[in-house]
Amino acid sequence: MCGIIGFTGELDAVSVLTKGLHELEYRGYDSAGIAFFEENCIHTVKTEGKVSNLSEKIENERNYTTSCGIGHTRWATHGGVSDINSHPHTSGKVTLIHNGIIENYKELQKEFEKNEILPVSETDSEIAAMVINDCYHGNPIEAIKSAVKRLHGAYAFCILFEDIPDTIYAIRKGSPLVAASSGQGSVIASDLVALLDYSKDYFVLPEDCIACLKKDCITLTDLNNKTVEKKMLHVDWDVSAARKNGYDTFMLKEIHDQPEALLNTIMPRVKNSLPDFETDGIPDSLFEQVNRIIITACGTAMHAGLVGKNRMERLAGIPVSVEIASEFRYSNPILDKNTLVITISQSGETADTLAALRLAKEKGAKTLSVVNIKGSSIARESDYVFYTHAGPEIAVASTKAYMVQLAAMYLIALKLCCVKKTQTDCFIRNEIQNLEKISDSIESMLDYAEQVEQIAKEIKDASSLFYIGRGLDYALSQEGSIKLKEISYIHSEAYAAGELKHGTISLITDGVPVIALATQKDVYAKMISNVQEVRSRGGKVVLITSQMPHLDSSICDYHIALPQIEDDFAPFCAAVILQYLAYFTASLRGLDVDQPRNLAKSVTVE
Repeated sequence: MCGIIGFTGELDAVSVLTKGLHELEYRGYDSAGIAFFEENCIHTVKTEGKVSNLSEKIENERNYTTSCGIGHTRWATHGGVSDINSHPHTSGKVTLIHNGIIENYKELQKEFEKNEILPVSETDSEIAAMVINDCYHGNPIEAIKSAVKRLHGAYAFCILFEDIPDTIYAIRKGSPLVAASSGQGSVIASDLVALLDYSKDYFVLPEDCIACLKKDCITLTDLNNKTVEKKMLHVDWDVSAARKNGYDTFMLKEIHDQPEALLNTIMPRVKNSLPDFETDGIPDSLFEQVNRIIITACGTAMHAGLVGKNRMERLAGIPVSVEIASEFRYSNPILDKNTLVITISQSGETADTLAALRLAKEKGAKTLSVVNIKGSSIARESDYVFYTHAGPEIAVASTKAYMVQLAAMYLIALKLCCVKKTQTDCFIRNEIQNLEKISDSIESMLDYAEQVEQIAKEIKDASSLFYIGRGLDYALSQEGSIKLKEISYIHSEAYAAGELKHGTISLITDGVPVIALATQKDVYAKMISNVQEVRSRGGKVVLITSQMPHLDSSICDYHIALPQIEDDFAPFCAAVILQYLAYFTASLRGLDVDQPRNLAKSVTVE
C-alpha cells in the first residue's frame, strides 16, 4: 500500500526520490520521508502529510548533495499519522523503509524491552529495523538473512547500512518491488511509474531474494547465497500514460483513456471474429473439463466478476460463484481438478486475492488470473494469465481497469461457449462484433459529462444515496455505489431492486437520491415498478435506461438514455455514467478525487 523508492547513481538523489514519491503518492499519502547518505552518515527528513509537505521541508532546511537514498510515502497501518511514525526508521546503523505488516512485531518488541531497548515510534516497521540492526555485525546480506527468519508477515524493505555508503539493499515477501538499471544509476520502487524516467526495461524482485543496488549494477542473491538471474521485462506502454496530459485529475484522464484501453484488450484476442487466446498461451484444453467456475477478487475487481458470472452462466451454462477473496481463503472451499478459479486484480499484488490463488492451487484447482501488471505476483503464480492492457492507473478509484476487466469477462465467457459448444459460431461472432464496437460506444459516452455534472449538483449534498438494479444492472449498481462512496464520502448502498420491499424501502424518504439502472429489456417493466415505489415515497430518482421509445417522464427526476446498444453490452456504457457521477459529485464537494482519505490504490496487506 505504501510507496517505496530507492536510487543510487549519477543523479541528484534527493530530486529523484521526491519526484518518485510524487508519482507513487496514490499508494499512500499520510506522511512521507527520505533518507540518504551525506558526509559519511545517513540523514533523514520526514513529515506528516503529503509529499508536497516533504518537498517544502527539504527546501526550507538546506541544499543537500547526495547520490544515494531511499524514500517512502505512507498509508498508515500501525501507529497514528505523525512525524515520528513516518518512514524512514532508524535503529543503530540500519535505516529502512517498509511496505507491509510485521505480524509478530509486538512479541519482538517485548524481547527488546527486556534489554531496555525501546522503539521511538508506534510502528511495526521500526521493530523490523531494530531486528536487522540486532543481526548486523558488518555483513548486510547475513544480517538480512538472519532478520527475515525472525520477521513474520508481509514486507518490502529498502535498507541503508550507515557504514556501507552508496548502496541499497532490498528484500520482499508478499509486497511488490520492481527495479531497473541504466547509465544514470540503479532504481527500485513499489511501482513501475517511478522507474519510467530511467528505463523501460525492469525486473520484479523475486521473493526471498536480496537485491544489492550499486550505482552501476544490481545483483541478486537468494537466502542460500546463490546468485539469482534477473528476469527482465519491458514496459510496452508510452511513458505519458502515467501523466495527467492536460487533464485536471488522473481519474478524469483515465475515464477518457477507456476507449483505447478496450481496444488494446479486445483486439489481440479476436481472430476470424472468434475469441482467440493463443498469444496469451491459454489453451482451449483449460476450459474443456471445467464444470464449475469460482471468481475471486476484491472491491471493484469483484464487481467485474459479478458481470462475468452473469455472462458465463447465461452463455456457457456453467455454474459460477463470485467470492470475496478475503472470505474465500478462510472458508475451506470445495475445489477439485475440474474447478477453474479465476482471480481478478488490477495490480496483481492484492494480498487477499494472491492468498486465494495460492489456496486454489494447493487444492488442485486450475487457475486463470486477469491482471494488468506483467510480472506481478498473481501473474507469476497463476497457471495462466489474461493480461488486460489498461496501462498505468494512478487514481485510487478504478475506472479503466474495471472496464477492461469487464471486457476480459466477456471474452472468457465467449471462449467457454466456443469450447463447450453451447452457442453457435454465428452467435459468438455476432457477440464479438458487438464487443469490438464497444470502444466507439464508450467514446460517445464521454460526451455525457455535462449532463451528468448537472445531476451531480443535485445530489452532492445528500447524506445517503441508493443504487438499484436487476440482473446485470444490479452487478453494475454495486460498482457505481462503491465508486461514489470512496471518493465523495457520501453513504451509498446498492440493492437488488426486487428486494426493496424486504426492508430497504423504509430508508427511502423525501429527497433521498436513488440511482435506478434499467437497461435490460427482460426486467424493464419490473424495474419501472420499483422506481414508482421509490417515487411514491419521495425518493429523488435518477433513471438510467437504454433507448426507450416511450417513457413517462413523471416517474423520475432525471433521465439518462444510453446510446443504441444491445442489452448485454449496456454495462460498458452505463459504467461511464456512474464513473462521471462519482467524479463530479466528489469534485463539486471540493474533495481530492485522485487521493481519497484512508484509501490506497493497491491493497498489498490484509
